[in-house]
Amino acid sequence: MQKTLDFLSALKSNNNRDWFMANKEWYQASLEEVKEFVDKASEQMNSHDHIEGHGKIYRIYRDVRFSNNKTPYKGSWSGSFRRATTSLRGGYYFHLEPGNTFIAGGFFGPNAQDLLHIRKQIALEPEPLRDILNSKHFKSYFGELTGDQVKTAPKGFSKEDPAIDLLRFKQFIIKHQFSDKEVVAADFYKSMSAGFKNMRPFLDYMTGILTTDLNGISLV
Repeated sequence: MQKTLDFLSALKSNNNRDWFMANKEWYQASLEEVKEFVDKASEQMNSHDHIEGHGKIYRIYRDVRFSNNKTPYKGSWSGSFRRATTSLRGGYYFHLEPGNTFIAGGFFGPNAQDLLHIRKQIALEPEPLRDILNSKHFKSYFGELTGDQVKTAPKGFSKEDPAIDLLRFKQFIIKHQFSDKEVVAADFYKSMSAGFKNMRPFLDYMTGILTTDLNGISLV
């Protein structure tokens, strides 16, 4: 991915249409490198999960209509992998940027019904989630659970609930950073896939509570 990091570094210093058009071949070469990377990662990920399609790459062009930042291009490549079928919940995201490459996974914007169901399940039995989040492997690789939170307590829940620290979350996101040295390695797609595999205990737990009712009966 050296070609891509070099392109993104140059783009950061020359984020304008004239430079971009003059370097369109460089952009195309970077895009093809990212496409090949995503295809390899998709194949690797299907060895430990079920991925729909071959992954999605987001456009490098920015929507500046409602932004104060009028630079026309993103300084990164990013994309996602969708887990196949309604029985596998959660998603995988990747972000490629010099000095700021990372993977993330979880639940970025659960709808109101799912969010309420997640909170009810956690309030009923928070220990399984705490065990995952407090495990040595999770902490060493991901650090901690992140995401937007309400300030006090969500509607219908007490701020005195023993699980209130978990119930405040509106998003449930875990993240891991990679160095540029790791990114340019020939087998980085394997490292990224392995990182996504490390998310499985968390995603499997969340899938379990989202696909069962409060009595543990399957909803799917």
